[in-house]
Amino acid sequence: MKTNATYFVNDEKAPLRYGEINLINPPRQRLRGEPALEGVEAIPVFCGFCGTDFELMKMGKRGELNPKFPAGEKRLINGHEGVVWVPSENRFAIVLIRGGDSYDPTRYTEDETYFEYGCDGADGLFADKNYFNPDMLLHLPAEYERAEKLPLSVAKRLVFSDPYACAIFQHERMSDIGEAQSFRVVMAREKCTEQQAREMAKNETFFNTVIYGLGTTGLFIGDQIRRNHPDAKILFVARSGEDSEKVRFVKKNLNADYLCAFGLSEAEVAEKIKAYFGGTASCFVGTSGNEVEHRIAFEQGVLGCNGIYDSFSLGPHVTFDTMPFGFKNHVILSSINFTQKHMEEAIRILCTSCFDELVELIDRAEFTADPMDAYINKIYSKGAPLKTAVIWNKDYIEEAE
Repeated sequence: MKTNATYFVNDEKAPLRYGEINLINPPRQRLRGEPALEGVEAIPVFCGFCGTDFELMKMGKRGELNPKFPAGEKRLINGHEGVVWVPSENRFAIVLIRGGDSYDPTRYTEDETYFEYGCDGADGLFADKNYFNPDMLLHLPAEYERAEKLPLSVAKRLVFSDPYACAIFQHERMSDIGEAQSFRVVMAREKCTEQQAREMAKNETFFNTVIYGLGTTGLFIGDQIRRNHPDAKILFVARSGEDSEKVRFVKKNLNADYLCAFGLSEAEVAEKIKAYFGGTASCFVGTSGNEVEHRIAFEQGVLGCNGIYDSFSLGPHVTFDTMPFGFKNHVILSSINFTQKHMEEAIRILCTSCFDELVELIDRAEFTADPMDAYINKIYSKGAPLKTAVIWNKDYIEEAE
């Protein structure tokens, strides 16, 4: 079957293209022990752009995409964030992106394989139609699933299903590790039972939280911490001005505070963080993609004893002095993933959220006319909105609300 789509190829001049291509429909496996199933037809309705798309385009320019193509193909339909319509079931759905021969997609081991729709080994959402494993077409809340059209505001919120699921997983991991890290200390301090100590330790993990970076990943992790730990002090640190939309959003909706690091030395940033908390941080989340994160946490002493460091940035090297690191009982964790339960929880939360305020649209015709120009000069340009999305099929979106 042929369809129109945007897709990546290895080409120094035109690694991202739009046009007619042949669809494939190989059987795919959701989890180890389950049968591989052929996909059912779905119609992409609303699609979001992710930084991964931009990186894949640059990889194509360098001729590095061969491992990412579906087996036997020399192209990859991109896109992994959005809403689809499933004609055979007459409903909307969110595509569970990760699958493969794995017991748990957050814990890959050497003998396991995986694929990711739109990213790695399987075609994604930026197409007029495509095929997806039927068990990986997740349900929306009942009031939206069988609606004939999806409200635009809801579509905008649901475009964050993938990154918000990552944030749920990050909170889960930090909770698990923070609990194990400190419950014995709490049990000795409070003279309480182990179960009581574990609950207290889990909550105290986030008592003083620094989130370094103000992109969607940091914002969603902050939202998860606030929802689960209402008494936590959360301080975002970034270079954006105090009057930026992102800063206003976190202050208003996450009940968090903000420190602008622009023009400050690393020592000055650290002193301001410690002054805000009246001490050190119990949890430090790095999401800025800059190596300054670990220097603030470790070299400048912002992360306190028994604190955990969640490295959510891709690219920076994290280093530390083993002497203070060991005596302060620090823990560093890093894992960027989620499971089906995380995405289902994300769908539920997002439908009643206000995250649609962060999404701006690009017209489909403008995007498909020159996808590379749109990526470089609008979607990922300096001053671009926090999130850009496109209505891929207007027949299924209610734009007037």
